[in-house]
Amino acid sequence: MLRVLVCVSGGGTNLQAIIDKVEAGAITNTEIVGVISNNKNAFALERAKKHGISAECISPKDYESRDIFNKQFLERVNAYKPDLIVLAGFLVVIPPEMIAEYRNRMINIHPSLIPAFCGTGYYGLKVHEAALKRGVKVVGATVHFVDEGTDTGPIILQKAVEVQNGDTPEILQKRVMEQAEWKIMPEAIDLIANGKVTVEDGRTVICD
Repeated sequence: MLRVLVCVSGGGTNLQAIIDKVEAGAITNTEIVGVISNNKNAFALERAKKHGISAECISPKDYESRDIFNKQFLERVNAYKPDLIVLAGFLVVIPPEMIAEYRNRMINIHPSLIPAFCGTGYYGLKVHEAALKRGVKVVGATVHFVDEGTDTGPIILQKAVEVQNGDTPEILQKRVMEQAEWKIMPEAIDLIANGKVTVEDGRTVICD
């Protein structure tokens, strides 16, 4: 069984999609061992508890320095002994030590087709605002491994979503979640859980 730890800052809609797919058997060989949030009021924590999943808050605000937080955060992560860390809307900079320790074992979901509208400053609604301002006709979502850059790790899966007339950032965000994020994140976890994803020369290879 793949031991999955999910890190999330907000409502946890991607977390819910993962929980639902695990419980339905669409994600196989996988167990969600815990949920960590940097926000004690994150609804994601309630979602986890409703499904009997260990959930806790670890916030940088509760520590004297970012270095102390980073150390404590990594200790708490390691305590779950995860095989895979899933960043599902986690708005905390991941410590370099953690990236190194979990190389190609930590994945993130980004609400655009990388390399479009990604990198520093592109998160949440800001991504969809930028896409609409640029007038693109197709947007989407990307699941990728986490490396030292921002949204620069090896891409695992992408799914396109059409922009429609009259879209607002909020409407587009919801469509990208429903049509892309909630589909490819569970799919990526299932592929990893079944040993079908490898990284070669900075690119992922998905086996049948």
